[in-house]
Amino acid sequence: MFNLTELENDALIEIFNIGVGQAASSMSAIVNEAVRMSVPSISFIPRTEAARLLGQADGVAERICGVSQRYRGAFDTEAILMFPEDKSLEIVRLMVGEAVPLKELTEMEQEAMCEIGNIMLNSCVGTLANIFQRELQGSLPQYHIGTSDEILTATGSQFNSVVLMLHIDFLLEKHQIHGYVAFVLDISALHDLKDQINLYIARAMGKV
Repeated sequence: MFNLTELENDALIEIFNIGVGQAASSMSAIVNEAVRMSVPSISFIPRTEAARLLGQADGVAERICGVSQRYRGAFDTEAILMFPEDKSLEIVRLMVGEAVPLKELTEMEQEAMCEIGNIMLNSCVGTLANIFQRELQGSLPQYHIGTSDEILTATGSQFNSVVLMLHIDFLLEKHQIHGYVAFVLDISALHDLKDQINLYIARAMGKV
């Protein structure tokens, strides 16, 4: 399995924490509530294991709400923001207020989740691009709902793909929501990412 050194891992967590910090500021403006986000852990795992990790709640396959965007440039990846289905409605409720009936809320879910996904994914990927000093061009966001395996399949990931999993904590004044951002990478993209991390570390240490 693909692994980073401790230094590379710490550098990547630092980069993503900058990205989700920017996303938190944007989300705070939308929900009119202080939002704090952090990336406590990252891991590189096979696609099949990622599907199991995302999709099991008490041993029962859980429906997931996801928003995906494809990025090309410094490295190619499919980025997917995912929440349990019930949490996605909770986030939409925060965005539009308590007065909206549930039926209307579910109709607004796709549009609202695409907006959230666009904010989150572009903040993470934009930070990577800025720090790596390389371009990453993104597609329009696409909405998915189903099991984690269905979502990973729908986004075109292959069974032998490696998934970079970011576990993200969303802390709001009255809510605590756990979500994931998954970056699906092939072997070439993994090595491109590793090269970019090491260039960033070298610049930070004054070696470039």
